[in-house]
Formats: sequence, C-alpha cells, structure tokens
Amino acid sequence: MPTLAIKTKNGKTAGDISLSDRVFGAERNIALMHQAVVAEQENWRQDTRNAPGRGDMLGGGRKPFKQKGTGRARQGSIVAPHWTGGGAAHGPHPRDLGHKINKKMRRAAVWSALSAKLADSEMVVVDGFDLDGKISTKTAANFLTEVTGGARKSLVVIDEGDEVTVKSLRNIAGVTIRVGKRISTRDVVDGGVVVITKAAAATLSGWADEKEEKEA
Repeated sequence: MPTLAIKTKNGKTAGDISLSDRVFGAERNIALMHQAVVAEQENWRQDTRNAPGRGDMLGGGRKPFKQKGTGRARQGSIVAPHWTGGGAAHGPHPRDLGHKINKKMRRAAVWSALSAKLADSEMVVVDGFDLDGKISTKTAANFLTEVTGGARKSLVVIDEGDEVTVKSLRNIAGVTIRVGKRISTRDVVDGGVVVITKAAAATLSGWADEKEEKEA
C-alpha cells in the first residue's frame, strides 16, 4: 500500500497517509491511458462545418431556359453545383465525433495515470493551503510553489465544498483544479505535478472500495 508524507508549510510534514493500492499502485497502462485521453478529446470536439447543398438553396424550381434550340448545354436548375451560387456537391456537414469508452476502462485509466504520477514522484499530499478560511491567491500561490518545487504546471485535487481553495487558486496560471473523483485521465497526464489535499486523497482511496462493494 503506497504511503506519502502530508506536507505543510516551511517544508514540514504532518504525518503520513496510506493510499489505496488499487487506485495509486496500479500497473502503468500506456495504451489504456492513451485511449482514454483520445476519447475525451474527441468528445470535446464540435463539428460545425456545414456546406449547403443544392436542396438548401433558394430558387432553382424551374429550368433556366428551354431544353432545345438555344445552342447551349441543357440545364435543369440554377442551383446545381456547377452554377455560380449553386449548392455544394458532397460538401461537409456536422457529424457526431463522439468516441465511446466504457466506465470500467475510463476509471482504470485514471487509476493508472494517478499511479504513474506517484511512481514518478510527481504527486504531493497536503493538509491544506494555509488559508485559515480566508481567500488569498498570494498565500495559496506561495504554498503551491513551495510544495511543488516551483513546477510550471500543477493539478490540484480538492474535496467537495472547498470554495475558499477554489477561489484562491483559480486565477493562478498553470493551475488546474478538480474536485474529488471528477478528474479525468487527461487532467492527470497533462496536469504536471499532482497536488491532492488530505481529504481528497482519502476520497480517491475509497474509490476502489466503493467499486468492490457494488460488485459484491
């Protein structure tokens, strides 16, 4: 079972915390993590391309001139694709770009990503951000810089209802904030150093226990 020291300000620690071996000690599955990240990126895409076809154009209800006797090539409609101002032939239209990945795989990918961060020493557990219930971006930023060693990017995982921490961190460049189990593989992989509060770490560790209870 993985164990991490709970960091506080001035380089001090407030004991250790034991983490779930299933969530934080999983095998590093690169292929699964890649599949989960691709699925999330695809599901965020919006295909807004739309070229109107001849059926979407106004006019063209009758022949522009008679079939024979004009010396010109026969024409059936002025909205045909080869006419200026006509509808596009086989143009792009909005598509569903969704990429499905089932819940079990998505959860396993997050666990694999968290375990990889822990194995690479890119995870920190903190007791809090030394805010004492007051919103302070400066205090939170200084504490975050201290515990991450000045990392350029960091993913902060907090527990439900911690509005003071959210409002203190949300304007800091390079910081992503997520709540409890509402994190994705992309958040973890692309988040830099993962900073988890003690309460959130306990919630994530209980994630596997909840799954076992449902399967029992």
